[in-house]
Amino acid sequence: MASDTDTTKPDLGKPEPTWRALWSSPIARRIFLGNFVGLLILIVGASLLSEMRVQLIQAKIDSLTIQGEVVANVLAETATLGDPAPQLLEQRARAVLRRLALPTSTRVRLYTPQGELVADTNVLADRITQKTLPGLPTGDRQSAEAEVKSALARIAAFRLRPWTPDFTASEERARAAAGELVAGQRVGELGERVVSVSLPIQRVEAVIGVLTVEAGDVEEIIRRERQAMLPFFIGAWAVTVLASFLLALTIAIPLRRLSEAADSLRLSGATRLELPGQRRRHDEIGDLAQSLEAMTGSLAERIDANERFAADVSHEIKNPLTSIRSAVETTRSVKDEDARTRLLAIIAQDVGRLDRLVTDIARASRLEAETARGATGPVDLGRLLADLSDTYGQTRRDGEPVVSFKGPPPTNAIVLGQEGPLGQVFRNLIDNAKSFSPPQGVVTVEVAVTSRRDGGLVRAVVADQGPGILPANLESVFQRFYTDRPKGTAFGGNSGLGLSIARQIVEAYKGRIWAENIQGVEADQRLGARFIVEFPLAEG
Repeated sequence: MASDTDTTKPDLGKPEPTWRALWSSPIARRIFLGNFVGLLILIVGASLLSEMRVQLIQAKIDSLTIQGEVVANVLAETATLGDPAPQLLEQRARAVLRRLALPTSTRVRLYTPQGELVADTNVLADRITQKTLPGLPTGDRQSAEAEVKSALARIAAFRLRPWTPDFTASEERARAAAGELVAGQRVGELGERVVSVSLPIQRVEAVIGVLTVEAGDVEEIIRRERQAMLPFFIGAWAVTVLASFLLALTIAIPLRRLSEAADSLRLSGATRLELPGQRRRHDEIGDLAQSLEAMTGSLAERIDANERFAADVSHEIKNPLTSIRSAVETTRSVKDEDARTRLLAIIAQDVGRLDRLVTDIARASRLEAETARGATGPVDLGRLLADLSDTYGQTRRDGEPVVSFKGPPPTNAIVLGQEGPLGQVFRNLIDNAKSFSPPQGVVTVEVAVTSRRDGGLVRAVVADQGPGILPANLESVFQRFYTDRPKGTAFGGNSGLGLSIARQIVEAYKGRIWAENIQGVEADQRLGARFIVEFPLAEG
């Protein structure tokens, strides 16, 4: 039905590319930033830990190799004999190893080529395996700190999957006894990871001993490195939790409030939704709140307009019904045939008026539904009005005004809308202009494309040669059921809905319509009226 509510529709342009829509979204940027910061911390921490582990083991192997070669050369020069046969002087080798200043984390063992142990620096230096026992609790705070440190140590020592040794101790000695330098990782006596290097001790190209240099502190170093990386993982976890909390606070909770507000509106029977807190947000949720408010406001205005329309219709229908009832009651008591004939003519005229009212009301309702539900698309307004003017010319009767399209139709007068409702707009305007134009008068139709700062406009003008419109009524002519006909025009011949329907459709497609007089030479001289319709020029 006719309504004073703005029923404009969103612009239907090309969809924005997905990547651009994501980057332009504040919420999407928050989600990406919050998740990728935590992920970046995890990736950096894991990559640093893996790189440190590989570099540590390789550095240990290089260091032990250098130490082993030095010790092997010393033993070969000071603790071996070449005549009559190459042999290892075991007592002197133990003394040499005892006097060497080796790091406490390095263990050196000397074997015969058959695998018998000759010397062990741990035994020679009286070293024993030490294990730190947990201290006695001295208070709640100290106890809590100790438990935290213990938990962190257990986490740092955790291995996702077991490491694979490169060889066993016997394989290592056998390969070294064959003259090969062997370096890699193996399992130690206590089941720990050991980085070991074994190399032969040679005299006159004969292998007379096997020197094994090993370090068992790799696991401890890796554990300490892992423990040093724990703050990175804890920071990543904290960032993830904080990001999730912020996302829930800024997205999930506001969306829930919008849902609760909509449910409250539905259950309370109210017509307008007010969301001032969410409307002030500068993101998609704020846009959604504004859209919901605009939608409910539009629906409320539509409801109010329908109520006013129903009141107007009721008023307009009551007038002819009252006239018909009065004429019928009078006809019963009138005996004069001429009077009865005039009364029957009044009844017929009022019935025709009711028929036109019902027809125009039905047309208004159909056009409103078609405008609201139909999909908009590009419409060539110049071609549409040229064809419409040509149709009026072909169906013109003698004595009727001529409908003339001025100039060739522009080829770029493209607007967004529906051809059916737009055609109805200009049929109403042309029919209105014809009804006010004198016989043999001319109704001029013109279309032009103009430009302005905020975009192009398509302007259509329908002008007549009638008496014009009183300046005070230039806006009133668009009100429902308003009629201002010259004297002598048949009463009830027009419903007064044509221009109201035209404005309703024009505003639904983001256009505007107004009326003005064609001024003559004198100030108060009117040479006719023209109705001007403007639509935004469709892009692309």
